[in-house]
Amino acid sequence: MIQQQIFALQDKPYGEFQSRLLPTIAKKRIIGVRIPVMRKLAKQLTKEDPEAVQAFLEELPHTYYDEDILHAILISEIKDYDRCIRETDRFLPYIDNWAVCDIMSPKVFKRHRSELIEKIRGWSASEHTYTCRFGMEMLMSFYLDEDFRPEYLEIPAQVQSEEYYVNMMIAWFFATALAKQWDAAFPYIHENRLSVWVHNKTIQKARESYRITDEQKQILKELKR
Repeated sequence: MIQQQIFALQDKPYGEFQSRLLPTIAKKRIIGVRIPVMRKLAKQLTKEDPEAVQAFLEELPHTYYDEDILHAILISEIKDYDRCIRETDRFLPYIDNWAVCDIMSPKVFKRHRSELIEKIRGWSASEHTYTCRFGMEMLMSFYLDEDFRPEYLEIPAQVQSEEYYVNMMIAWFFATALAKQWDAAFPYIHENRLSVWVHNKTIQKARESYRITDEQKQILKELKR
């Protein structure tokens, strides 16, 4: 049973540390397995027991946070795009914290960016906090380089939310966009197109980035609201 394998890898001091980083998760739900160890387990299971992996992916919701982490990593390892999308869509409604959300980044998505963008539009428009956050994170991961289009900036710009973890992702996205696509992203700051909180958090995160020039940082500083 996969849950027993996770418990066999338990690191209790690490679990205590994790519980402080995840105040929204009940302490009893955290087993305490380090991420590199969990990645190793995921690779082992994927290679040696794919049937057990599929059964585990269908066991939703899980009892423990660490099971959700493993679930996210297992999805990230799926090589078939359509299956990966199915499993992602099935899992997203059960994500209830930023750590599980942010560790899920399917490798196969990089090879299917033309189809993925429509899924991203749908995820980003979701009212579920972590589905929305995941959509914007995938946009940030795969569409700010060679596949960038200025209209993609409208996807996070149009998200209206009171959720901290959604707004943090919008700010993270635009700070990254300023680093990679300054000319397209800068008007969103210069013309006050974002909410005040997101605007100021974007400037803060961009000014902390080594990828933003000193001149750009000074320009941004003067635009704080």
